Amino acid sequence: MFGDMMNMMGKLKETQKKVEETKKRLDTVLIDEKSSDGLLGITLTANRTIKSIDIADELLEDKEQLEDYLVLTLNKAIEKATNVNEAELAAVAKEGMPNIPGMDMFK
Repeated sequence: MFGDMMNMMGKLKETQKKVEETKKRLDTVLIDEKSSDGLLGITLTANRTIKSIDIADELLEDKEQLEDYLVLTLNKAIEKATNVNEAELAAVAKEGMPNIPGMDMFK
């Protein structure tokens, strides 16, 4: 029993390391999102850090319209990045979970 416990602890530490490595890798995964008409473009990492914003000159003429574009496009980009982030981290966590009776909800 003690050996099983040590094995589980080792596997958990290994999984934790893989999760940290995945988080670092997600800093290099870029998500691009554009408004439907292409006047605004946003690039952010899968860890939801904004890398760039590209605004067409015509949007600079109307502050309220620009704000609306930013909110809509940023929200879409953040949603995509969150989906990628969660899927990647869940895959690593699921792969490294020890087989603990009653904890099969991750399978």
